[in-house]
Amino acid sequence: SYLKLVSSSRARARVRARATAEEEEEREMFRERIFNDGIVSTGRLSSPTREYESETLCPMVLSQWRSANAVCFDIDCTVCKNDSMDALAAFLGKSDEVKYWTDKAMEGHVNLEHSLEERMKIIDPTPDDIQAYLKACPAEERLNHGIKRLVRALTKRGVEVYLISGGFREMALPVARELGVHPDNVFANRMFFTADDDTGLPTKFAGFDRSEPTCRRGGKPEVIRELRAKHPYHNVVMVGDGITDLEAAGVEGGADCFIGYGGTVVRPEIAKHADWLVYTFDQLYDTLERYKVCFVGSGAWACAAAKLASRNAAKLDVFEDDISMWVYEEEFEGKLLSQQINETHENAKYLPGVSLGTNVRAEPDLVEAARDCKVLVICAPHEFVHGLCNKLQGNLASGAIAVSLTKGMRIRPEGPQLISEMVRRKLGMDCSVLMGANIASEIGAGQLSEATIGYKVPENAKVFQKLFQSPTFNITLVQDVEGAEMCGTLKNIVALAAGMSDGLGYGSNTKAAIIRQGLSEMKLLSKRMYPSVRDETFLESCGVADLVASCHGGRNRRVAEAFAKCEGSKSMEDLAVELLGGQKLQGALTADEVHQVLAANEWTQDFPLFTTVWEITNQRLPVSNITAFMSSRTPSKDPSPE
Repeated sequence: SYLKLVSSSRARARVRARATAEEEEEREMFRERIFNDGIVSTGRLSSPTREYESETLCPMVLSQWRSANAVCFDIDCTVCKNDSMDALAAFLGKSDEVKYWTDKAMEGHVNLEHSLEERMKIIDPTPDDIQAYLKACPAEERLNHGIKRLVRALTKRGVEVYLISGGFREMALPVARELGVHPDNVFANRMFFTADDDTGLPTKFAGFDRSEPTCRRGGKPEVIRELRAKHPYHNVVMVGDGITDLEAAGVEGGADCFIGYGGTVVRPEIAKHADWLVYTFDQLYDTLERYKVCFVGSGAWACAAAKLASRNAAKLDVFEDDISMWVYEEEFEGKLLSQQINETHENAKYLPGVSLGTNVRAEPDLVEAARDCKVLVICAPHEFVHGLCNKLQGNLASGAIAVSLTKGMRIRPEGPQLISEMVRRKLGMDCSVLMGANIASEIGAGQLSEATIGYKVPENAKVFQKLFQSPTFNITLVQDVEGAEMCGTLKNIVALAAGMSDGLGYGSNTKAAIIRQGLSEMKLLSKRMYPSVRDETFLESCGVADLVASCHGGRNRRVAEAFAKCEGSKSMEDLAVELLGGQKLQGALTADEVHQVLAANEWTQDFPLFTTVWEITNQRLPVSNITAFMSSRTPSKDPSPE
């Protein structure tokens, strides 16, 4: 606030009057010496010898850096090319006296508070001096190369960036503004000034606020402890060049990792004890993990999801901009489908009128599409996924992760297998699932929708959440892969029943009974097959929300309605060809697969709705019998078979 006062025209006039031509020339020479010759106020070159550089980096440290929730940067000789107090002293012609105390403090030989006090006694700045220095040496020119890009990348990833300095807030705030760091995220000391009796303006340095933790040893870890008390940070990284930065990671509640910065000056103690010593911010930027995304599938739901992902990939630094999409090659309107998608950025066959994004590239070669990808999004009909996994074996990048948007299961002699389990076993990678009330055309149109990610590895789930979440597509996370996936699989059977009810002209009461019974059987079968399934999962978007949406819209309900209206004179498969434009009907196939499970375990009596749907789709019962489940035995509430 004091410095704002001296921005008045009267204050600027006093600065101009006091500064002689010789002083201005000397200051300009000082500015050129610092910024053009690369010399900092410590007298050291800004590109020191890399005698401490290591060829290897501990994987745990790299992981901590990549997974940081918050990164705290020192300012002097780290974010900036010099120590701000040394630079101010040099600007005022007092550099030699001040440098002695700076070096003593940074090397840990004297008390930080004492060093700060001695340096400020020597400098004895006025507000006008500080304003003149900031004008002669703007923040943009004081920044070290690469720091602005790094801070921008961290911010785009959702990492909170803080500036913690043993210098003064008056010098730090212009740096924060240049980096886009909010003033609330700046922790530094504050100067005191006395006011002139005549003008009422601050004119003489009167000390500093000793209550600020950054004015003394132990202050930086104290700031970090306070931050952790306010925010649920699991991983905090400190980046700096001095002993006070090192100690920020050496106490309980402080930073989890210390990265030493040697781009301005390399201090032996820092080089010896830092978890990682870097010489440029480009090193940190380049090691931030960026995921290359590949979609396996190009149907309506895959294209709607790709639209969400393409926008986030373009704006979030955590992903590579371009997304590859494997397309089952076929002709559409005289062109290959992959060619048509790449030319128009739209899949006119399966999701017409919806732009996928210019950064989505269609590729008919599966192995080529998945080359070097780190995030595999599986969104193909479930009966084809096993064959696709066979082709992908041995052709994926190490450490890749997957998320399945596919709803269905594979039936084997040894028992059923969910798609996520298949991917984990066949490809040797973690596989989460994204399930929910996800009617593709509505998502493509930007209507409000939501989904659930079922996961086993929390860090991977957060990556998928970043990839798909948007203001109109909300995602919740549940640590229940099997529960979420079973919901997405089984609801298609219930949707067939709801469609048959619509086709027969029944009203809301009948459909409500079908939905209630369907949810009950979904829960019962899920828990019998996977006892770890959680009750609360059925209340998420992947459960009741997806069930309700599928029973009122979606292709399974639509085909089943037509099937009921024609009284079964046309098969489900023929109607799917007529109505779905090449998309696959999942409900009938899933009903067959689930019936195999029920029959093999002698559970059919406990699942009257699932059994009735299977009998109708296989023409064992007329479609008018869709309500016959009501007269069958109600499923047991006990999730274990009798």
